Amino acid sequence: MLTAMSCAGPDLAPGDRLAAWQRALSRTFVDVEVTVAHDGPWTGQLAAERLGALQIATEEFGPGTILRGARTAAADPRAHILVRRQLTGTALLLQDGRTAELHPGRVAFHDARRPFRIVLPERQRARVFMVPRALLRLEERQLRAVTATVLDGADGGAAGLLLPLLDGLADQVSRPEPSRREQLARTVVDILATLALERTGEQPESALWERITTSVLARLGEPGLSPRDIADQHAISLRYLHRLFQREGTTVGAWIRARRLAAAHEELALPGAAHRPIAAVATRWGFTSPSHFSRAFRETYGMSPAQWRRTASTPPRAD
Repeated sequence: MLTAMSCAGPDLAPGDRLAAWQRALSRTFVDVEVTVAHDGPWTGQLAAERLGALQIATEEFGPGTILRGARTAAADPRAHILVRRQLTGTALLLQDGRTAELHPGRVAFHDARRPFRIVLPERQRARVFMVPRALLRLEERQLRAVTATVLDGADGGAAGLLLPLLDGLADQVSRPEPSRREQLARTVVDILATLALERTGEQPESALWERITTSVLARLGEPGLSPRDIADQHAISLRYLHRLFQREGTTVGAWIRARRLAAAHEELALPGAAHRPIAAVATRWGFTSPSHFSRAFRETYGMSPAQWRRTASTPPRAD
């Protein structure tokens, strides 16, 4: 759905043009301050389309500067990630002590939660994707690592394959029926997340899988641990979480239960746990029902927890 179409053109008085352009950019993206490089005639054009949580905008403006200062970032609650794909002209994106020099075809991320500056030495045109940070499934350290760094398809790697696909999807995303547009928008977000992770040097799926499983192993003793809790902890959708586990040939619940049973199986074999109640061991590893724990244990190991404890504590016979 087209949500914004703005033009700071000759129909506005020179004194009103800059204020109107600043309002248009702030309404479409996040609150910013705008300056122009000279007092001569200038115009700006902006078209934005929102597709669910994703917004795709085309901005044409320059020469000038777009600034999001520290006070503005603190006062404006919008904390989206913006991804600038340069179409024509040149732009300099400054954030986190780095400067990305953007020529046509290049891409750079910037984080609305922190100050940034975009310097436009000439009239230029860019496509800007605006995504809620949670949808990119990146940790804060990863976001800080990719801001104001250049992604260029000419460098090879995933960017060389994904940037043309990103352009094609962005060109087509408003044309199909509404249900299809939502699917294409999700694909665009997935591509942006992959590009960001490519820039950090991490493998998208394997790195995320390792973080999730490590955190779950640390929380096995929480009886209320649920897929929703895990998805929220790692800022991913519940659907994506289930898909990750399906790719490993299991489900979230089955994976957690297997690790809980394995932990209890190991503890029951320890000499120091010989007098610890079996129900206490079950509770330690997240089982709230002793009878359920016993059934699951028997199904997995072919004997009851008590039988396993006796077997594990019996020294081997000397032949």
